Amino acid sequence: MVNSDSVSDHLIAARDICKNFNNSGARIEIIMDLNFNLDIGETIAIIGASGIGKSTLLHILGTLDRPDSGNLFFKGDDVFLFNNDKLARFRNEFVGFVFQFHHLLPEFSAIENAMMPALIKGLSKDTSREAAEEILVRVGLRDRLFHRVGKLSGGEQQRVALARALILRPAILLADEPTGNLDKKNSGQVHELLLELNQELRMALVVVTHNLELASYMSQSLTIIDGKLVKTR
Repeated sequence: MVNSDSVSDHLIAARDICKNFNNSGARIEIIMDLNFNLDIGETIAIIGASGIGKSTLLHILGTLDRPDSGNLFFKGDDVFLFNNDKLARFRNEFVGFVFQFHHLLPEFSAIENAMMPALIKGLSKDTSREAAEEILVRVGLRDRLFHRVGKLSGGEQQRVALARALILRPAILLADEPTGNLDKKNSGQVHELLLELNQELRMALVVVTHNLELASYMSQSLTIIDGKLVKTR
């Protein structure tokens, strides 16, 4: 959470973040003067009812969306001062995303999907394929590398999405309801993978979830009340 130290002391430091939406001409304040720190290897769950701004905050932390005001610092640099190309490179290299709906390409194989961020970064096809195979094996898909993801189970698809998010070993993994479409068994397996990989890769992990079991595994749990983060555990 926030204290008086410098933004450069943290992996991520959000300062005075505000985000509003218009609904039929009415202004709705979702996030107001929100402050937040995230450090290397830290694990945080953001919980609470739908519509309070959890996913909005996650999208801002991942630079998928811009705040109306405020600053987001990564190792002391204000990332929203980057031009669009530099911001896209930052997102590709340092941030991994996993969503409830996998956003995979169903006609491509598991390894082709996992390779995408490496290819976007400009790595060679051979290097990208080698890295994709390594992370897919790590998440338990050794025997599914060349299966089209449209033919995989929901749990297997989420593992492909996780592999894709982690192929470049990002500093931050942002997960929005990562087990929302999975049964209890697959949910538990994804929980374990997230925590194991957090330890192995020393990546910071922020999870938006309604799953209180998953939230209980995080080092702290937060919710959003009146547009600000409040610690629940």
